[in-house]
Amino acid sequence: MRAFRLAYDGTGYRGYQRQPHGETVENDVFRALARLGVTATPESPPDGYSAAGRTDAGVSAIQQTVAFEAPAWLTPKAFNGELPPGVRAWASADADEFHAQYDANRRAYEYHLYAPDVDDALAAAVCERLSGAHDFHNLTPDREGTERDLTATCERDGAYLVCRFSAGGFPREFVRRAVGLLDAIVTGDRPLTFCDRVLSDEVLQGPDGVGPAAPEPLLLRRVDYDLAFEVDDEAAASAQGVFDERRVRRQTGARVAARLRSGAGHD
Repeated sequence: MRAFRLAYDGTGYRGYQRQPHGETVENDVFRALARLGVTATPESPPDGYSAAGRTDAGVSAIQQTVAFEAPAWLTPKAFNGELPPGVRAWASADADEFHAQYDANRRAYEYHLYAPDVDDALAAAVCERLSGAHDFHNLTPDREGTERDLTATCERDGAYLVCRFSAGGFPREFVRRAVGLLDAIVTGDRPLTFCDRVLSDEVLQGPDGVGPAAPEPLLLRRVDYDLAFEVDDEAAASAQGVFDERRVRRQTGARVAARLRSGAGHD
C-alpha cells in the first residue's frame, strides 16, 4: 500500500469524488492509473483504494491524499506523467493496512474571504464562538455525525480574511457555511448573538438558515497522518511551476477586469 499527496486546482471540476455527470478529480486520477497500467480500466479503482475526503465542486487542495496497492515504480513523478496539469502528485509514503479517510488524525481547511472593510475583531469573535466541541447541525445538510471539536481562526491579509478551520473531520458543506455565517455577521446582516442560535438545539430553516459561501476560495490545506511522507523534488517542482503559471494568468485576468471596470462608461 502506498499513499500519495495530491494538489489540485478545483476550478472546472465538479468536486473530487467521481460521479456519472461532470468531470471530477477522481475521474482524472483513475484515468491516469489506467493509462499507467495500474488498473485495467479507467472505471475501476485500484485495489485497496481510499481518499482522504470529498471536496465540493470548485474547491482546491494541497494535501488531498489517496492510497492504494501501487507498484514500486509508481513515484509521484511517474504519476504526474499521466495526470492532467491541474492535478499534481508531489509526495508519497509507504502505508500498511491504511485508509486515507479513516486514518486521518486531523484535517485543516482555509478560506480566503474578500472582506476589505469589516471589523476584524468581530470576525475573531465569531471564530472564538465556533471553536470547541459543538453540534454543528445548523451548518451542514447532514443529519448525523454533526458533532465536532473545532479550532477556528482568522487573520487579515490585505483585502482578505484568511479563515482557518481544523478538526478531526467535517460534515458536508461545513466550512463554507461557517464562512457564510461569519460573513453575515461581519457585514451586519446578523448580530454576533446569532452564533448562539446556530449552536443551539434549534433547527434553523428558511430565512433563518445559513447558506454556504462560494466554493472557489476554499482550500483543503492539510490532512495529518501517522505517516512519514517523502517529497518527490521533481514532482513538487512540477506542481509549483504549474500553479505559478495559473497564478499569473489569473492575476492578468484580474488586471484586465480592473481596466474594464475603470473604462466602462467613459469615451
